[in-house]
Amino acid sequence: MISSVSETTLPGTGAPAAVEASDDGLARASARRPRVLIIANQKGGVGKTTTAINLATALAAVGSRVLVVDLDPQGNASTGLGVGHNRRERGTYDLLIGRASVHEATQHTDVPNLDLVPSTVDLAGAELELIDMDRREYRLRDALTTVASDYDYVLVDSPPSLNLLTLNGLVAADAVLVPLQCEFFALEGLTHLLRTIDRIKRNLNPSLDLQGVVLTMADGRNNLTNMVAADVRGFLGEKVYNTVIPRNVRVSEAPSHGKPVLLYDLRCPGSQAYIQLAREVIRREAENHE
Repeated sequence: MISSVSETTLPGTGAPAAVEASDDGLARASARRPRVLIIANQKGGVGKTTTAINLATALAAVGSRVLVVDLDPQGNASTGLGVGHNRRERGTYDLLIGRASVHEATQHTDVPNLDLVPSTVDLAGAELELIDMDRREYRLRDALTTVASDYDYVLVDSPPSLNLLTLNGLVAADAVLVPLQCEFFALEGLTHLLRTIDRIKRNLNPSLDLQGVVLTMADGRNNLTNMVAADVRGFLGEKVYNTVIPRNVRVSEAPSHGKPVLLYDLRCPGSQAYIQLAREVIRREAENHE
């Protein structure tokens, strides 16, 4: 059962963040293996990385222990969490190739309770090396079995394509969280992604589920935004989060400062939206384990 919204101090800010916690510890699942959520969409520029780092920050703010796995060769999640290229001695490439364990590849971030397996430049060539490896689709899943009691959530930031890297993330995940930009072709791309999830569920990961779809980069003054939102909700119903992430300049500025927007400007509309999204994610996770 979920308790009412509580005031929680956001790490590193001293400011309160209203994120829902559970009265029976469901916001922290330390007694079981971590829930692995992949932030995925085969289309680029929809807010995957922004969602990954800010949702992770909000979950960490309520005391959940969170690991972000940067599976995108661009490495924007690593940069957005303040881990520059000069600090990335090991990362997801080493994890997938088998040169390092999760513990060896993990770095602490400036956000308490939030750790990161960063992306390194070698990750761009990992797919070619993975092709001839045993259990090539299961490399990330196998690696994450060693962190069973260390984290409550593992959030995987995936590249904007269906390649072996994304496939590893989907096979390792318990559920998929889909950021969906409020644009004309959104529903078409979503349909394609759902077919992909269904194929992986049938062939590689029977437990894979759709955690939810979050509408991003929304402008409530724009008729197109409202039309897309209505279409997506009509298509997927309750699988679409009530929270909508608005277009917000502070969200765009935060990565250049190496910070999640929740640390850059807690009270801006973008930060408040991600806090609301974290609340919904926690609620759904609780409902799934009742």
